[in-house]
Amino acid sequence: MASQKGSLACTVCGSRNYTVTLSKDRTERLTVKKYCPHCGKHTVHQQTK
Repeated sequence: MASQKGSLACTVCGSRNYTVTLSKDRTERLTVKKYCPHCGKHTVHQQTK
């Protein structure tokens, strides 16, 4: 199975903080609660296109 790289952006400030490896058969965007160093707190991060 092939995989691709994607980035996670903070939904509050929009900064792209994390990169992740995703499988190609994924249809919906990945949403994870992670720490944002720009906001200084844990916020929801969503996969960008």
